[in-house]
Amino acid sequence: MLLVTSNPSKRLLYLCFIGTVRPEDFQSGREGITRLLAGLPAGFRYLVDLTHLEVMGLECMAELGQLMDLISQAGVGLVVRVIPDPSRDIGMNILTIFHYPQEVQVITCQNLAGAVEALGV
Repeated sequence: MLLVTSNPSKRLLYLCFIGTVRPEDFQSGREGITRLLAGLPAGFRYLVDLTHLEVMGLECMAELGQLMDLISQAGVGLVVRVIPDPSRDIGMNILTIFHYPQEVQVITCQNLAGAVEALGV
């Protein structure tokens, strides 16, 4: 499951991966994510939380790449990832190379407290 929300006043998009994530989760969430992105200014901050992720298989990589492209095209300025267990890094670092411009800063934290500090909120 994907849980996504935004806080336009803080220029923040938040996406949490929960439990088992399947390609159809990305497909069903794309419209809502697009709507939230429309309300954020260029240079917004993007918080990705993998704390509650249990499983995301290789069949999700194309959908994840498309999501990253969508966020990139919307003008993301900073990406902060919460990955508490390095074994749960589902290829984000490799996908980042292909789907975000080089000027986008990407920070990985082990917990949400570190992410909030990195975001400066």
